[in-house]
Amino acid sequence: MPDSAISRHHQFLIIGGGNAGLSVAAQLLLEDRRLDVAIVEPSAKHYYQPAWTLVGGGAYDIRDTERNEADYIPQGAQWIQDAAATFEPEANTVVTAGGQRLTYDYLVVCPGIQLDWHKIKGAREALGKNGVCSNYGYELAPYTWECVKNFQGGTALFSAPGTPIKCGGAPQKIMYLACDNWRKRGVLSKADVRFTSAGSVIFGVKVFAEALLKVVKRYGIKTEFFHNLKEIRGESQEAVFDIMQDGKAVDEVTLKFDLLHVVPPMSAPDFIKNSPLAAPGNPLGWVDVDKLSLQHVRYPNVFSLGDAGSMPNSKTGAAIRKQAPVVVKNLLSLLHGKALAGNPVYNGYGSCPLVTGYGKLILAEFDYDNNPTPTFPFNQAEERYSMWVLKRYVLPWLYWNKILPGKA
Repeated sequence: MPDSAISRHHQFLIIGGGNAGLSVAAQLLLEDRRLDVAIVEPSAKHYYQPAWTLVGGGAYDIRDTERNEADYIPQGAQWIQDAAATFEPEANTVVTAGGQRLTYDYLVVCPGIQLDWHKIKGAREALGKNGVCSNYGYELAPYTWECVKNFQGGTALFSAPGTPIKCGGAPQKIMYLACDNWRKRGVLSKADVRFTSAGSVIFGVKVFAEALLKVVKRYGIKTEFFHNLKEIRGESQEAVFDIMQDGKAVDEVTLKFDLLHVVPPMSAPDFIKNSPLAAPGNPLGWVDVDKLSLQHVRYPNVFSLGDAGSMPNSKTGAAIRKQAPVVVKNLLSLLHGKALAGNPVYNGYGSCPLVTGYGKLILAEFDYDNNPTPTFPFNQAEERYSMWVLKRYVLPWLYWNKILPGKA
């Protein structure tokens, strides 16, 4: 039978085999090994992306962030190595890029986020040479370290877009690591370091913003808010920014650079944007879910978690760790004919381990209302070596050994 004619049914169909998809699949099967769970994921490799900032700062080996996807598919789950292309939620059907028609009782949508490099003119052509770098890619992050360690002075720009992004603190973290490296090598005094952000503040939670502004001052960084990067001229080392006001471009400025770290705008993948699952009228196309239950607002047998969901939380792996048990609990309630009322809800928890230098980290944890939600019994707005150890050593081990297997 040709692939185009293949049709399969699964009790639980999960779109995406990243942190969210694997965690939900593993937790479902830990609850009941008899469940029929399938994961749609095209990639043969799985990446621990939170470490790419450290790779860009020379503090982590890029090879240690890559593993085989097959090694983390939970026992009892079926891996469909294909990509989702079209959703037909009225018919409980997903059509894959390979032409398979997959039907389901329950659908979990967690394909991650899309990097919209095309929204910055010249970005794809500029990356990887002439001092234009980014930690947002396995193949890109090592060049960031080349740029940082070979920098001898000049203008260094660190951009941040105006869209939600995965790991909201990442544009700053590499900036602080770079500055610390340059301070130790005696070149920071020769550097004009600028944080060029389309946003309006350094961080959305006041107590952590105040702490970060002290770090900015320590390194002598200039903050350029309302600067939205729209074009990179790699050969001439020029970055063109729209100056934003009330969400609209009112002016533009061109800045010369010797080093430019780029963070692209991001959105839901196009196959979500162009589907009935997307939030109506939202240009970024997030899956339209209730922010507490993570259930789709129009299709009750559909749930979403992770970076593609419409929840107004920080898009981090730590958020997924809190979201996954909520989704699993709600799926099992529906399976057994029970109401979701009374089940645990997702409160918007996010965590951003803000690396502020080598051996220094501020652990920002907060909820939907930007209230701090600390895990540890001390002031987490202070830079700490212990939190650096957590980021560098403990969290990667937890990810591979506990989180993906559904046990943390």
